[in-house]
Amino acid sequence: MALIKFVDVADQDAIFEGSGWDALVVVTADLTSIAVEEVALLADHGSKVDQRVGKSVTLLFAPGIAGGRLVIAPVLKATDEYEDVRVFADAAQQGIKVAKEAGAKRPLLLVNGIADQRYKKAEAVAALACGQALWQALERREAGAADPELECIGLLSGANNASMLTAIEAGRGLARDLCGTEPERMSAPAFADYCVAAFTGSGVELSVVEDRDILERDYPLLSAVGRASFAVSRHQPRVVKLEYIGEGEIERTYLFAGKGVVYDTGGADIKVAGSMAGMSRDKGGAAAVAGLLKTISMLKPKGIRVVAELGLVRNSIGSEAFVTDEIIMSHAGQRVRIGNTDAEGRLVLADLMSQLRITAHSAVKPEMFSVATLTGHVVRCFGGYTAAVENSVAKQAQVADRMQRQAATWGEPIEVSQLRRDDFSKIIDPSGAADMLSSNNAPSSITARGHQYPAAFLIKASGLSSHGVNSALPIAYTHLDIAGSATEGHPQYGTPTATPLVGLFNYIIDSK
Repeated sequence: MALIKFVDVADQDAIFEGSGWDALVVVTADLTSIAVEEVALLADHGSKVDQRVGKSVTLLFAPGIAGGRLVIAPVLKATDEYEDVRVFADAAQQGIKVAKEAGAKRPLLLVNGIADQRYKKAEAVAALACGQALWQALERREAGAADPELECIGLLSGANNASMLTAIEAGRGLARDLCGTEPERMSAPAFADYCVAAFTGSGVELSVVEDRDILERDYPLLSAVGRASFAVSRHQPRVVKLEYIGEGEIERTYLFAGKGVVYDTGGADIKVAGSMAGMSRDKGGAAAVAGLLKTISMLKPKGIRVVAELGLVRNSIGSEAFVTDEIIMSHAGQRVRIGNTDAEGRLVLADLMSQLRITAHSAVKPEMFSVATLTGHVVRCFGGYTAAVENSVAKQAQVADRMQRQAATWGEPIEVSQLRRDDFSKIIDPSGAADMLSSNNAPSSITARGHQYPAAFLIKASGLSSHGVNSALPIAYTHLDIAGSATEGHPQYGTPTATPLVGLFNYIIDSK
C-alpha cells in the first residue's frame, strides 16, 4: 500500500537551501499576507514579472529557497460566502502536482490561513488534499508503471498534526486501493486478503467468513446476492470482521456495516445501455470502513470500541442467480420479497446490521452506521455529496447534525435527509406473502424518495425496528449513502475519495 508521510517542521529556516527540503509550496489567498518575509518578497516580485502569480498555480525560480523552487498555489474565492474549506484543498492539490512534476521529492507545504471559522482546519485539509492528488492506482503501481513517490511532505504549520494526518492518509490510501481497483484484482477473496495484509500486526482483530454453509446461515440475503458467484472460486463471497478495542474503560461503541459489492452486473435485472461500467467501484462503503479502521489502528484512541463487518460479494448473472419475486428470510427473521435484483446493496447491509445489532446488546453506548454506494437517487438529489439518513434514536441524539458540522470543517460536506412514514410504506409487500418488499422495479434515480426509503428497509430487515426510542435498548443508527461522493472526476473511473473516512474519524474523536 502506498503511503504519504507527513513531517512536522517547526523551524522556518527549513525553507532555505541546504535544509534537506527541495521545494516550497505556498497555499495562500493573499500574496501580501504571507507570514514569511522572504517568501512574501519573492511572491511580490514574481507577480510583477508574471501576472499569473496569485491567479493560477505558478512555479518561480527562487535562489536560496529549498530546491530553488517556489510554488505559489492561490486560494480562489475564499471570501465568497458560499465557499468552504475545499478552496484550500483545490489549491493544495494543484500546487503539490506542480512541485512533483518539477522534480521535488521532499516538498514543504506552507498554508497561509484565514481568520474564518470555515477555514479553521485549512492546513490539515490542504495536507490531506495533497494525498488525494498524489494517489496512483494499485494496478498502475503493481505494473511498475507508477511515477516515483514523494519521500515525504513537510508541514510548516507548527500544529504538530503530522502523525494524525499520516494515519488518516494511510487509511484513505487503503480505502482508495480497495475501492478503485478492478474487479478481478479486487474480487471478494482478494479484497479480504488485502485487508488481512493491511491489518497484520495492527492490533485490530480480523477474521474472514468464507464457508458457504456459514454464509448462508448467518448472511442469507448476502448469500442470495452472491448465489451465482459461488460456482467460481475467485468470485465467492466473503465477510470481513474487524474489531478495535482501545485502552482503558470503554465509553462508546461504534458499529459499522460496509457494502462491498465488488462488481454489480445488476444480476437478473441486468444493467443495460452501458450502465455496468464503473460498477467495480460499488465497494466504496466497505473500502471506507476498512480505511477508517486502519486510521484508528495507527492512532489508537482510548476508551472506544469499533466493530465493523464488510460484506464482499459479486452480484453475478447466471443460472444460479437470484431473481425478482423470490422471498428470502433475512438473518433477523424477516421474509423479504425481492423487488429488483439490482437493489442488492441493501440486502448485503441488512444481514451485516443484524449481526451488529446482536453485538450492540452487550455494548457500551452503541451507535450504528451503514456506509454504502447505494443509490443513483442520492446523486440526483445531492450530486457529489454524502447523504445521511438516521433513525429516530439517532435523530434525537442529533448524530447526523453533529456529523455534518464536523465533516464540513474537514472538507467532506454531508447532506442530512429526513426519514418519513412514506418510506416505510414503500417497503410493504402488496401481496402480503412476505413481511416486506426490498424495492420497486424501477431505478432509484427515478423513484420518489429513492435514497431515503432504503434506510427504512434496512431498519426493518435488520431487526433495528425493535430498537427505537421507546424500546428497552434504543440503538442510534445512521445510514450514509456515498454513491455521489465515493469518487471524483470521471463518472465511471474517477479517483476514489475514501469519503466519509475523515468526517467519521473526527466525529468519533469529537464524541469521546
